[in-house]
Amino acid sequence: MGGSPLRLAVFDCDGTLVDSLGAIAAAAARAFQMQGLDPPSPREVQGIVGLPLLEALAHLAPERADVERLRDGYATAYRELIADPAMHEGLYEGALAALDALEAAGVLLGVATGKGRRGLHGVLERHGIRERFVTLKTSDDGPGKPNPHMLIAAMEEAGTGPGETIMIGDTTFDILMAANAGVSAIGVTWGYHGEADLRAAGACGMASAFAEVAPLFERLTRRP
Repeated sequence: MGGSPLRLAVFDCDGTLVDSLGAIAAAAARAFQMQGLDPPSPREVQGIVGLPLLEALAHLAPERADVERLRDGYATAYRELIADPAMHEGLYEGALAALDALEAAGVLLGVATGKGRRGLHGVLERHGIRERFVTLKTSDDGPGKPNPHMLIAAMEEAGTGPGETIMIGDTTFDILMAANAGVSAIGVTWGYHGEADLRAAGACGMASAFAEVAPLFERLTRRP
């Protein structure tokens, strides 16, 4: 007889594991200014965090803007900004303890993010948690959120199914990606989209602190 089925907790990165809005908004502002465009406000940037970069910038840019040049400018600005320790994307309070609790319960960990691979690996390595994740999926791996591609690929890599996998994220893009993959989702209230929007998108549970994530995961994956 086999053991218990594997279980997988897949986290979003920006706004869920790390507070990255400052660096993202500053990089976007620099990219727009380099093209002679009015920069988007941090609030406008907050609404599109989680989408693939080119798509996110297209949402922010005026018509006829050169979005590919904006993307290149953003990438350069972002690399320069995060080289400054003052701009590092800090882990949210309780994140490490939540990862510890999930691992202690035998849960595999993964990430599915709109960040590029280089950016994701960099932030995880700065916090010393890169090796804790068995699967890392980024915008470089295929269609971005809310397309289910990243989450389906993460489950395949980890060897889990939709019933044993939970998506944890702060944006409606995370929740909709989970729904499109047939996966339940936990919305977190410390990130960039509001609780009402996360619930309306289909979040099966809401966490207002990282300490609530592991208990919610256990409830949502508990067999009848």
